[in-house]
Amino acid sequence: MSRVEQPSRRALLAAAVAAAAVAGGAIPAVAQSAPGAGGGADPDRAGARPVDYHAWTTYGDWRAGAVRGARPVAGARPGVVIGAPAGTTDYTDPHTGTTAAWEYATWTSPVHRLTVPSTEVIASWNAHTPAGTWIQVELKGTYSDGTDTPWYVMGRWASGDGEQDIRRTSVDDQSDGRSSIWTDTFSVDDASTGLRLVSYRLRLTLHRRPGTRATPTVWRLGAMGSDIPDRFTVPASAPGHAGELRVPRYSQEIHKGQYPEYDNGGEAWCSPTSSQMIVEYWGGRLTKEQLAWVDPSYADPQVCHAARYTYDHQYAGCGNWPFNAAYAATFEGLQGVVTRLGSLADLETLIAAGIPAITSQSFLEEELTGAGYGTSGHLMTVIGFTADGDVIANDPASDDNDAVRRVYRRREWENIWLRTKRYNASGKVVSGTGGVCYLYFPARPGPLQRKALAAVGVR
Repeated sequence: MSRVEQPSRRALLAAAVAAAAVAGGAIPAVAQSAPGAGGGADPDRAGARPVDYHAWTTYGDWRAGAVRGARPVAGARPGVVIGAPAGTTDYTDPHTGTTAAWEYATWTSPVHRLTVPSTEVIASWNAHTPAGTWIQVELKGTYSDGTDTPWYVMGRWASGDGEQDIRRTSVDDQSDGRSSIWTDTFSVDDASTGLRLVSYRLRLTLHRRPGTRATPTVWRLGAMGSDIPDRFTVPASAPGHAGELRVPRYSQEIHKGQYPEYDNGGEAWCSPTSSQMIVEYWGGRLTKEQLAWVDPSYADPQVCHAARYTYDHQYAGCGNWPFNAAYAATFEGLQGVVTRLGSLADLETLIAAGIPAITSQSFLEEELTGAGYGTSGHLMTVIGFTADGDVIANDPASDDNDAVRRVYRRREWENIWLRTKRYNASGKVVSGTGGVCYLYFPARPGPLQRKALAAVGVR
């Protein structure tokens, strides 16, 4: 997620897939556009949204799952906790080398049949993990040919990183030869074969130190499945809502060289910096005690904190999408999801309801006027639209906080965000993120917020 044109692990995956497609005779989507994939059709016409986000959040949802030692709990934020542990297991933390015993309990979701047979699935969750507890999230799916995937680990997560905690981590080298896990994303290896994931279950494993009564509490567990058509360009949209939200402005660049153990320091902190901006927009604040570890000479210590507590020790970066959403939900009264949006109209709907969004995009310097950089993957926050429909973004890849607010040309911005294929500086075909977005919003959204979220497929 650096501002420079360097290959990310996701970009390397996409480059390999794209190279295979080109070798097999595929042509760019810009020349073979299908409806909604870069032609003239409306990609958001009824039934055309190529994304299915589904979550379990209510007491009824939690009761519908299969439990082994876990217990659904009611209340203002229903969830699932450890009841009577199902057993004890040893876990060797690959990042500390420490082996410890943990009591555990599991909750397994009902089968969710995807409304969109999918090439990619990204899970996300909201949880409270007191010291000495952690969770594991797994996914098992069924392919369109009726066969099943293995149980894939989508993340091992704890909000802390103290002596009693594991190091939060994705898990590499998971594949069945037909699909693979790339950091935080399930991906069909070769979408051109027509193979898709048609359903899935999610499994939570809740862990705690033996002999204690502490327990993780998971309030939201969901996943976004998608089948975004290959496209180098997307249709131009007409401007809709104009307005701007008052979101705090933080630069990642003022943190260059700070805490290099977290993804080489601030220059790569676009994701946690964006997350912190939106967390504070909703009123989330860190205490002096929470920030006491940060060098007092550093400005905006909360950005350093966000980097530390979103860091994925396997990915060796702060850009794990579900880890950022989970970090946001550690603040009281907030929840976070990872999804995909289909258009700037979706963003306009959210902005009109007071909900800013964190978007992921990649581009060459000349593709985004005024950015002043190129990137293989970068997060920024969309906070509004001008009267002409241009995008107002808090771009953390700015020299200082005062320079963070940017206005980007609508047509350029929507294309770099929504496309799935692009050419890098070497002329090679690599990935675009296809509308990936983090949404952080209140645990109890108001009526207008609920309506806007439902309009973009989030409930």
